[in-house]
Amino acid sequence: MIMAHISGKTAEESGFARILYEKHGRQRGRATVTINRPEVYNAFDGLTLTEMAAAFHDAALDDTIAVLVLTGAGDKAFCTGADLKEQQEQCVGRPQAYWKWMGAFIDAHDRLRNIGKPTVARLNGMTVGGGNEFNMACDLAVAADDIYIRQVGTARGSVPAGGATQWLPMIVGDRRAREILFLCEEIPAAKALEWGLVNEVVPRARLDEAVDAMCGKLINKLPGCIRYTKQQLNFWRDFSWSMTIGHARDWLALNNLTHETREGISAFNEKRPVDYAAVRRGLA
Repeated sequence: MIMAHISGKTAEESGFARILYEKHGRQRGRATVTINRPEVYNAFDGLTLTEMAAAFHDAALDDTIAVLVLTGAGDKAFCTGADLKEQQEQCVGRPQAYWKWMGAFIDAHDRLRNIGKPTVARLNGMTVGGGNEFNMACDLAVAADDIYIRQVGTARGSVPAGGATQWLPMIVGDRRAREILFLCEEIPAAKALEWGLVNEVVPRARLDEAVDAMCGKLINKLPGCIRYTKQQLNFWRDFSWSMTIGHARDWLALNNLTHETREGISAFNEKRPVDYAAVRRGLA
């Protein structure tokens, strides 16, 4: 008999508040993690990240799970990155608090990337900032045809060094990565497919059908072989991540002391444009 602590729990035993965790809900062999904060476009706070990490860890231990799907609740957003209200209240001007928050973000990413099973991002809406970094951390992605992907860090007082600066050049190429990260413009689903940010784009009404089909193909593969194939494929992602993420964690924590971060986050929460001219003059 396999010991309980290395064989996974039932989804009901998890008791999550910020995510939905489902096993075998749509098909045998599949687990689904849904970021369940549609009221804030599925932005993640610290608790969300902790719960995501716990669900990824459980799915890794459960031998009845062959593939994991990551998605967002509702039809507006997959995930729009960090909850900027929490960032303003708890992290701006408090580097140590942000350093701890970033630890939860890193842990969730590490557990997702090293889950030992294929993962599919089901992009059902806006995929922004850290949300796109979770999209890229998944092995494959299926998108509804009316979604868009966007990075916003350099427009909002941050640097997208939680996966975007590391992995975008590998996925879309250096010039396109710079365009995405510098200009912070929306990338429609069709362009995301052309650039390799997603594997498949389908009409919204067919999104679940397409995700089910992809999961079915992945479930019918040899688990040990696909696990080691994933490990080999992760080499460059792991290398770039491990060489940069610790430094990024400290730099981003200290960046919470700057007027750029304060102005960018305040402008978002106050629903006004960022005063870039004032920042350049050192007045914001």
